[in-house]
Amino acid sequence: MTVSSLSDESLNKIRAHQRDRIIEKHEGPEDWDFVMDHYDPEFLAIFGRSVLLPIKQNQYPNITILRSIVSEDGSSLTIFLKDTAYYPDAADALFWTSRLAVCDRIAGEDFFIAILYHDGWSSPEAEASRQD
Repeated sequence: MTVSSLSDESLNKIRAHQRDRIIEKHEGPEDWDFVMDHYDPEFLAIFGRSVLLPIKQNQYPNITILRSIVSEDGSSLTIFLKDTAYYPDAADALFWTSRLAVCDRIAGEDFFIAILYHDGWSSPEAEASRQD
């Protein structure tokens, strides 16, 4: 699925949504209309689901999905991801940005969009300790 393959009706549904953001100490609602016009987002395949996140395509190679939790009725996803855009060389990274995205399926559509996108920081050592 690609954004360019969506009907005008589907695009208008996306543009009508807002998402809450807490990114780099900037908080508040942001319209998906802004995201569509300035970020040129594309769907990511996340565990077999098409998901639209409020990130620019040039960041996609730096995104690692750590975990995804699907609601019981399949209408919502909670996604935990790692973003190394600011630290592309893991050997040099003291910290990487962790993200939490809560996404809902848009009514009548077969894709999800973020309704909340939140950042935090973690470190390679913290990640390793969780895997032990």
